[in-house]
Order: sequence, then C-alpha cells, then structure tokens
Amino acid sequence: MGMSAYYGPPKPEPDMVALIHHAVQSGVTFLDTSDVYGPHTNEILIGKALKGGVREKVELATKFGISISDDEKFENRGDPSYVRAACEGSLKRLEIDFKIGELKKLVEEGKIKYIGLSEASASTIRRAHAVHPISAVQLEWSLWSRDVEEEVIPTCRELGIGIVAYSPLGRGFLSSGTKILENLSEGDFRQNLPRFQPDNLEKNKTIFERVNEMAAKKGCTPSQLALAWVHHQGNDVCPIPGTTKVDNFNQNIAALSVKLAPQEMAELESFAAADAVKGDRYAGDLSTWKNSDTPPLSSWKAV
Repeated sequence: MGMSAYYGPPKPEPDMVALIHHAVQSGVTFLDTSDVYGPHTNEILIGKALKGGVREKVELATKFGISISDDEKFENRGDPSYVRAACEGSLKRLEIDFKIGELKKLVEEGKIKYIGLSEASASTIRRAHAVHPISAVQLEWSLWSRDVEEEVIPTCRELGIGIVAYSPLGRGFLSSGTKILENLSEGDFRQNLPRFQPDNLEKNKTIFERVNEMAAKKGCTPSQLALAWVHHQGNDVCPIPGTTKVDNFNQNIAALSVKLAPQEMAELESFAAADAVKGDRYAGDLSTWKNSDTPPLSSWKAV
C-alpha cells in the first residue's frame, strides 16, 4: 500500500520493483494489494514487478470493493490461479450472503482461487463461510490493536480460517514511536488517524518506550519485537508488514529469529492493554469489523 498511496506521494517505480524482486528472492511468497491503492496504480506496479517468471513464486492477494461481477477486474491481474479475492471495506454495501454467492460463482468459473474477508465481524464471517469456505480474514492485529481477539480470532480458528494481520507494526508507531510525526510527508493519511493526533500520541509514547526497552534487552529493534509478537500468535497467522525500503524489509525478515517465551509475550501485552492505548484506529467514517454486519437475506422485501 505504502508504495503507491496513503503514506505520502508514490515512491519511485524502479526502486519499488527492485524491492519486490528482493522480497521474492528472499523467500516472500505472499503479496498484498488492492485496486484502491492508488487507485489501481499499485496493482499495475506489482504486475510489472511480477513479469519474467517471478509470478509463479508468489500468491497475490488482491482486494476489491462492490464490483464483484466485472470480469475485467480479474483478467487485468494476470493468471487467475494466483488471485485471491477479498471483500474489503464497507460490507454494508451489499448483503454478505449475496456477495459471497457471487464470488462463489467466480471461483467455480476459475476466475479467482480463494475468497477472503477484511474487517469482518464474527457473525459476518459465519454467514459468509456458510455460503462458501472462507480461506482468510484480513484484520488489523498488533500489540496496540487487539480488539479482534475477543470474538473474531476465536471464530476464525473455530472454522479453520487463516488470519492475515495487517498493520502489525501499528502503522509505524511500533517502529519509531512519537518520532513518526517528524517523518510524515504531506498527504500521509496517518495525520488524520486519532491515535496519531499529538495529544494521543504523547500518551501512547509510554507503550513504545516499554517495547523499545525490552527490545534493547533482547538485542533486536522495537519493530522486530512487535512483529515477533504477531509471529508467535500461531501458524495460522500471516502478518503483512509494509515497507518501501530494503533495509526495513531485511529487518522485518530478521524478526523471524526473535523468540519470545510465554512470560515475555504476557509482558509485551501488558504494555499495550486496551485502556493504555489512546485514540481509535480510524476516524468515524471508516467501517471496521464492529459495524460490518448486514441484514440477513430473510429480511429482504420485494418492491
């Protein structure tokens, strides 16, 4: 996402293509994109990077909104056997039962391989899974975003659904703490997020300081420690940390070697207890799993 949108101006294409190639050569097998990143430009970027035999080495997760019957949206993304379709954004746009039913048709036609959900509530996941097996649910999960642990994570595990954890580094906060404000470029959408407002960030800095202190004791960076915490949640969890720099990418990969004992996991979690984190994840105009439910099909009325 950060290569093409949201985190300031798009980054230089040659640098980003080189970074994607470096990632694949380093063993990365899963790339996440969306038509809204740009919009559309991130998918074009990844398409260019995956030419020349690289595509066969990765799974491409591409998310889209309401235009679920537009074949062109899939054909433009290359070999459909490497496309994972995910319903992202406001699930209230269309009843989930109908939406998954349409995606099921695309699976049967061979246009997509898997179906996933993003920011879906437990009840939405169950309703969707009853129509067609859901392969993965994408949700924000990090040390300072743990609200999904109450209902969503248990539901995924009960149904055998994989978990894709986005923003595992707290959109950069768990990498650099309050200093992140100094480096936000014009147009960076984090400037509008509640947790990144100066008052909240000042209160949240204690979380980073404690994580940083523990990281120093373990001989790793705070971002590696925070990412290791997500890795230790289980083999059914796939974090997707974003980066636009090779050095940061290499640090993220090195987080795999950071081992955490149960007491260290508990200590980390105590740093960012729910009442310690100040500010919501998003402003009020963006839907999350908390308001993703749609009326059941039985409530539909003919007009």
